[in-house]
Amino acid sequence: MRDKIEEKILENIRPADEERREVQEMGQKLIDAVTLVAGVPAMMTGSVARGTWVRGDKDIDIFMLFPPSLSREELQEKGLAAAYGVVEMFKGSSEEKYAEHPYLNAVIDGFDVDLVPCYHVGSTAEMKCAVDRTPFHTRYLLDRIGSLRDDVLLMKQFAKGGGVYGSDHMTGGFSGYLCELLILAYGGFTELLQAAATFRYGEVIDIEGFYPDKKTIRKLFSEPLIVIDPTDKARNVAAALTPTRFSEFMELARDYCQKPDPCYFIPDAPTSISKQEYTATLEKRGTTMLAVSFKTPAYVPDTVVPQLRKTMESIKNQLVGEDFPVHRADVAMGTEHCLIIFELLVATLPAIVLRGGPPVWVHENADSFVDKYLRENVYAGPWISEDRYYTEVNRKYTRAYDLLVDSQKILSGSIGKHVRMSMEEGYEVRVGEEIWSPEFTFFLSAYFAKSSHAVRKLRVVDQR
Repeated sequence: MRDKIEEKILENIRPADEERREVQEMGQKLIDAVTLVAGVPAMMTGSVARGTWVRGDKDIDIFMLFPPSLSREELQEKGLAAAYGVVEMFKGSSEEKYAEHPYLNAVIDGFDVDLVPCYHVGSTAEMKCAVDRTPFHTRYLLDRIGSLRDDVLLMKQFAKGGGVYGSDHMTGGFSGYLCELLILAYGGFTELLQAAATFRYGEVIDIEGFYPDKKTIRKLFSEPLIVIDPTDKARNVAAALTPTRFSEFMELARDYCQKPDPCYFIPDAPTSISKQEYTATLEKRGTTMLAVSFKTPAYVPDTVVPQLRKTMESIKNQLVGEDFPVHRADVAMGTEHCLIIFELLVATLPAIVLRGGPPVWVHENADSFVDKYLRENVYAGPWISEDRYYTEVNRKYTRAYDLLVDSQKILSGSIGKHVRMSMEEGYEVRVGEEIWSPEFTFFLSAYFAKSSHAVRKLRVVDQR
């Protein structure tokens, strides 16, 4: 049954001969254009170079190989100038993006093209920036992945269907390069899934045998999955993979091996939630939803999303510190606004709060505590219980909302740089129904329908 399912999937995701020819021809045209404009060699990298892209994903990455003698500033200047020159030759459109240094993302003749400057070095030991490593990935796999291309396609589509594909910060999943290395390491898609079903945290894969044993590797890396880069033994290719996505992949592999079904290769369709449905869901849950909303910083998601999560944790800690336990929290980055939501089981507290003091025998601190609360308006105390002082005082924030609107308090926390700049311009605290907007209807629907992708697949299988 599995063979039939996977063969059918492959029929749908293998690039057609015409598509392969179009991609190769466009790649060569772009390489020739770089040489003409910049006078430096170039190469196509990524899945299109290795023939391991899923049908329709015709993203072309062109790396422009500049001499190592250039300074970083010269590399950026000459690299962007060359990229703009190439785009102009093809009358395409483009925008600058930023990884370790600026590069150009362009649309040329219907293709999504990244034009990336890097240094033309002889080995990864000579790298001057992280992107210098990418050409070595392509060269390494070109010599090894040929007979396993179908297995790679199945792995990539399986990861997409399970919602664990993509090493961007929002996803925290499997990169294309990681998928290919896993297939190479285990010798096929079936073998990989059988192994993944029994993975444990700290799983180690060292294809080139750089290290004497797994224990040595685990002393150097602490991520849930450790895949040593065959081109650079100091790098874990799976460093971006979060514990959640790692665990979800194990669950997907286990369930698919037990009950194979085509739905494991089909991404879940996003669902929206109307304002009426959202309101009804809130009433049913009986919780209080609060959200901090502000203008989206003008940076790519891989820059903004980690800062949103950092900010969420900071505000969450402030809420918890003021006795408002957070049931769940999440972040969303929209085109116009960002949203950080907090779902509280308790959003209003009594005016009274207990303050604990030092032990009686720590004389200086104990005297200071007593003196302080003798002079303040207290409900009771200070008093001694066992060996410590206690007193009852007024709570600063009786409503979680009051804490969130206190910008001085909120911005005193650990806020991401670009998020802070946006919040300092002004942010809004939304409550309950105010949180819903067309911009976040898919995000809010997913928030309330939260479940692992494998669980959703099992529901589909059980309904058949």
